[in-house]
Amino acid sequence: MIDPLAKAPRQPRLAFLELLRALAAQAIVLHHLAFYGPLSDTAFSLSPTAFEILSRYGRFAVQVFFVIGGFLTARGLVRMDNLGLRTIATVAVRRYRRVALPYLVTLLIAVAANAAAGLWMDHDSVSPTATLDSFLAHAFYLQDLLGYPAITAGVWYLAIDFQLVLMTYLVAGACATVARAYRPWGEIPALRLTQVVLGALAIASLFGFNRNPDLDAWAIYFFGSYFLGLALHWALDGRLDRRLFWLYGVLVVVSVVVDWRPRLVVALGTAALIVATERLRLLERWPGGRIATYLGRTSYSLYLIHFPVCLLVNAWLSQWNLSPVGALWGLMAAYLLSQVAAFAFFHGVEVPLTRQTSDRSGSATGSTAIELLR
Repeated sequence: MIDPLAKAPRQPRLAFLELLRALAAQAIVLHHLAFYGPLSDTAFSLSPTAFEILSRYGRFAVQVFFVIGGFLTARGLVRMDNLGLRTIATVAVRRYRRVALPYLVTLLIAVAANAAAGLWMDHDSVSPTATLDSFLAHAFYLQDLLGYPAITAGVWYLAIDFQLVLMTYLVAGACATVARAYRPWGEIPALRLTQVVLGALAIASLFGFNRNPDLDAWAIYFFGSYFLGLALHWALDGRLDRRLFWLYGVLVVVSVVVDWRPRLVVALGTAALIVATERLRLLERWPGGRIATYLGRTSYSLYLIHFPVCLLVNAWLSQWNLSPVGALWGLMAAYLLSQVAAFAFFHGVEVPLTRQTSDRSGSATGSTAIELLR
């Protein structure tokens, strides 16, 4: 009997996905700098178009994470015959330990940053004082479902990503159970059944759930983008007819025509870029430079730590009546300090914690789009 959690052979790093991940993380930093804080309010007059674009559209970079996240989940979901609740629970626990431990450290830093920022400025970018129940809700990715204000920006994505993985594994586990139950009467491939069910959910998301903003705290709202990554990996791996992947891409286009949603355009563009790179045989080896690789590896730390840093810089400089040019210099300082903080957080927090959890678990069971397991 094959153990679904047995350590798989080491798979090659996907250099192009690391590049996309790094660029998306940088875009999120710029979006938050343009959207939050008094510095952006002051500097806005220097380039209203640039600030408007970053404020309104920069957030769509998370769609890159969703597509890559689906791709990596499909990459890890290869042993399905014995996939059951016990295996899924083990996957969830291992995943939480690996991804959430650096995140919990960030929450503590964010609580302190909000307290310090509140001493220097009165601005809506400062989160309300965190209570124990609010902190615990964040720790278990439940803050949006329970109605707590975010302690720091971007945590909603981590909660949705965790939901998406659980949703995918639960569906796969249910399909594997059905396939085992009907085996005496005929072969029903678990993977094929999983693809059909997840595909149906993705189409329902495109034309239904994703059109209701009230559902944006739930995985199903974003599943249309996530399934692009799942289907793309299956197609490239030969486990799904490529024509079915392109058919789903056409459905994404139709759903955008029915109801214009730029986020889906970004998701489809991300998938198309990955396809083009794969066809050029560059997915695993381009770009090969150390800088791109390092920025990709540290992008999770950047995503976690940048907002507390930007908040503190905004708060400290708000004590002076800066000119628009001075505010722009302040934004540039916040951006550079975010990069430095990310490098320090990566080496001082993320690497030690993830190495410790890897040693304990003995195997990897998937990854988020911004925490590609090494």
